[in-house]
Amino acid sequence: MKVITFILSLVLMAPAFADDENPAKELLLKMADAVHNRNFDASFVVVKGKSMEPYRWLHAKQGNTELEHLSLLNGAGLEMVRIDDQVTYFEPQSEPYSIDTDSIAGPIPEVLFKDVERLSQHYDFVLGGKGRIAGRAAQLVRIESKDEYKFNYWLWLDAESSLLLKSAYVNHAGEMLEQLQLTHISVTEEPAALLLEMLNRKFPTPLPTAEIAKSEVNTGSNNWQIGWLPQGFSLLKSDRHKLDLNNELTDYYLYSDGFVEISVFVQRPLPGRRPSGALSSGATTVYVHNSGSFDVSVVGNIPAMTAKAIAESVARPL
Repeated sequence: MKVITFILSLVLMAPAFADDENPAKELLLKMADAVHNRNFDASFVVVKGKSMEPYRWLHAKQGNTELEHLSLLNGAGLEMVRIDDQVTYFEPQSEPYSIDTDSIAGPIPEVLFKDVERLSQHYDFVLGGKGRIAGRAAQLVRIESKDEYKFNYWLWLDAESSLLLKSAYVNHAGEMLEQLQLTHISVTEEPAALLLEMLNRKFPTPLPTAEIAKSEVNTGSNNWQIGWLPQGFSLLKSDRHKLDLNNELTDYYLYSDGFVEISVFVQRPLPGRRPSGALSSGATTVYVHNSGSFDVSVVGNIPAMTAKAIAESVARPL
């Protein structure tokens, strides 16, 4: 009994880790700092089931100027260029355009490089084991959802540079649904020549995205009520537009919890009644719900049960 009492007293006296002393979160903050301040040239692939997309990712800090280049290497290609707070997109069969933003909309959730702290309310940061990725020593950090309505996200960080080596969306059974795997990375003292050349290129004038986003938030947002969303999600944008696929007019809503984005489309029923159901590709779920008088489609990196619950909660305003 005295031994048990002694052990209990030690536990009670031991200082608990404050949230800002969480070693997993500290590693994520180091990763964010490394991504913004180190010079590197990396290649990675995104694996979804049997499909694979290869990318090249370059970054540099030239004086006080941050330079970044991300390109999709398959197909007609996609090129994204960032100089400080301006990103320019070069897409096949369309004119290049620029927007004012401090991050590229690529396959890695941008919040990981910007404000990890905002995730603390709905996700836990957990230190995992060590391993070897792309020939480098790696430390696993798990971002665990506090409920079953979102996937977990695991990251393997380079023990030497703190840069990302691998990441994966993981379900609550521990199965990897979608992976991003670096195949090569080199950290250099000097910026890559391609990035320095960007300083001499002329890019399109940025679109006034702030004004557009502000005007769109309320456009069409009163047409429907989204009765349920997982905790932490809020409306980023809504509008009404025609879908390229079928030229049908649809009401569109975009929600985010800072980490995951969920798109909701509401439109009149298409000819030929189809049963409600879900399709998945990697971590991405598409759930289509036929209510009878309207169709709802929910798209996002979320479990099928979450997409189903969102879709079935959509109703006309009272």
